[in-house]
Amino acid sequence: MVEALTIVLAAGLTRGWRSSLAGVGAATAALAVVVAALGPALTLVPIDALRLVVGGLLLVFGLQWLRKAILRASGYKALHDEDEIFTRELRDAETAAHEERAGLDWYGFTLSFKGVFLEGLEVAFIVLTFGSTQQNIPLAAVGAAIAVVLVAVVGVLARAPLSRVPENSMKFAVGVMLTTFGIFWGAEGAGASWPGGDAMILGVLAFVLVLSFVSVVVLRRRRVVPVTA
Repeated sequence: MVEALTIVLAAGLTRGWRSSLAGVGAATAALAVVVAALGPALTLVPIDALRLVVGGLLLVFGLQWLRKAILRASGYKALHDEDEIFTRELRDAETAAHEERAGLDWYGFTLSFKGVFLEGLEVAFIVLTFGSTQQNIPLAAVGAAIAVVLVAVVGVLARAPLSRVPENSMKFAVGVMLTTFGIFWGAEGAGASWPGGDAMILGVLAFVLVLSFVSVVVLRRRRVVPVTA
């Protein structure tokens, strides 16, 4: 949601807050429909089948986030810079043609809608997966809503992208967590029985953390650093 905030701020400051906030509202409503429609359906799926599917999906998202975080930490990929993204979005919004539909600046509306909806889909996915496996989607939704409101309030007060938030470290941590739960639930859904039950999540977490940090160290040593005169 930090990334979504950066896009909304750029749209609001350059194209007008009315169109930007209308896009935010439409995207939020669309995401609420996704959670409301899929949530009850997922709770009806047998728990083993659900854990197998959810575990596989979590691995897809988790490994993707973890791969990017490892590449950033090892220097193979540039660190995520909200200030740079904000500047680029501002430049694009300022030069875009003005087109008005239903009394709204269409570029500002669609830019805000796309940013909130696409970034929000990942939030909705996490809400649905974690909430459905624990048979408590409303609680997971409340946790996500608190995070969204917190980011929005801070963004409104600052009127600037949250560049001081350690986003790369957060993504590393989230990638590790999603990968850990993906391995754990996927294995359970496939019929495996973990020694120690749910407590084994800590063992899987330690394994993923160690493997990730070792990968960072190995990649840093392999990276060729140009010699400057």
